[in-house]
Amino acid sequence: MLLRHDNIQKIMLMKRKNEFLVLLVGFLVLSISAVATDNPAKTKGLEMPENIKAIIDNKCFGCHNTDSKNDKAKEDLNFSTFDELSMMKKVSSYNKIAEELEERKMPPAKFLEHFPDKNVTDEERTALMEWAKKEAEALVKGN
Repeated sequence: MLLRHDNIQKIMLMKRKNEFLVLLVGFLVLSISAVATDNPAKTKGLEMPENIKAIIDNKCFGCHNTDSKNDKAKEDLNFSTFDELSMMKKVSSYNKIAEELEERKMPPAKFLEHFPDKNVTDEERTALMEWAKKEAEALVKGN
């Protein structure tokens, strides 16, 4: 069976459309993954030890940032704008971080039901509490 010239053109056009769609989808996937992984600004500007930065980036930042959909979490503590806080608000925030962790209010139990991988280990909890207390003390002493 011979294909007519019109049919060949339609087939070629469909192939080009499919190739274009594959390229477009590939570009979108790469763009999204680049944005998702190219987020070094998580705790940018905050001076902290690497181990603390890693814990915050992996366990806390998802809710406590400007782009979070959790309005209450970002209102209570926003790591994206933390450096813009006054000294007194920073001291208060550091104390609140330590208190919430010590009372095991963070991460919230309801949140952990859906995202158990975001739970902090006892070592991480202790490290975060000690860091937060130390930072609060340093600010109060003017260091």
